[in-house]
Amino acid sequence: MAQRIITIAQQKGGTGKTTTALAFGAGLAQRGHRVLFIDLDPQCNLTASLAFEGGGKTALDFLATGETAAIRTLSGIPGASIIPGDAMLAARDFSRESNLITPRTPERTLKERIKTAARGFDRIVIDTPPGLGTLTVNALTAATAVVIPCLADVFSIMATRQIAQTIEAVKARANPALKVAGILLTRYSARQILSREIAETLAKTADAMGTRLLEARIRESLALREAQARKLPIFDYAPRSNGAKDYNQAIDEVENG
Repeated sequence: MAQRIITIAQQKGGTGKTTTALAFGAGLAQRGHRVLFIDLDPQCNLTASLAFEGGGKTALDFLATGETAAIRTLSGIPGASIIPGDAMLAARDFSRESNLITPRTPERTLKERIKTAARGFDRIVIDTPPGLGTLTVNALTAATAVVIPCLADVFSIMATRQIAQTIEAVKARANPALKVAGILLTRYSARQILSREIAETLAKTADAMGTRLLEARIRESLALREAQARKLPIFDYAPRSNGAKDYNQAIDEVENG
């Protein structure tokens, strides 16, 4: 089975990146894939959401040396492992304009580490920090596909257009095979006229990027927030909830698209 590396990225914070990364990894593991989560966000929210605790090697060590001891088995999700986040990653990330990616930028580091140390996984899901710094560029360079979570608001549209520029720069300089698997609307309310109007605008934005607005809409869901608080994947906490149904649809679209 060919390895797929799915990066969850968005310049704006609060769009559901970590929730999406957790749901995608857990859902893919349920489908029988051997999954590796990589937490590149210095806030380490994905690591915390997976109830991973303890010291040892982290994403910082993995980036620095390709340390395989950073790959840790997750007891709560059969078939899944994690490279946990590290707050010190913030010291290694430097915000850059998307057009300032240069040959001196070490954007291929993560890709090379995965190639040598993580070949046993057929699905890798990378959570990224908000912003367009070195860590996000590394995640995009390593990825075979990127999913862009987006709220139904004007600022998220602006952020999506900005990350589109970064993606194009990465494709031009480091990863021509990178595919934008889709834009994913999160915290969506079909009853709000603004949400529907934003969805129409995002569909046009996606078309201009050569991708699509996913048919799945991640609806506002108390179950998603409760699952995160209890450090459980939504599919375990509330498998019949709207959140579980919506994320299952999104995963199927990305897997089959």
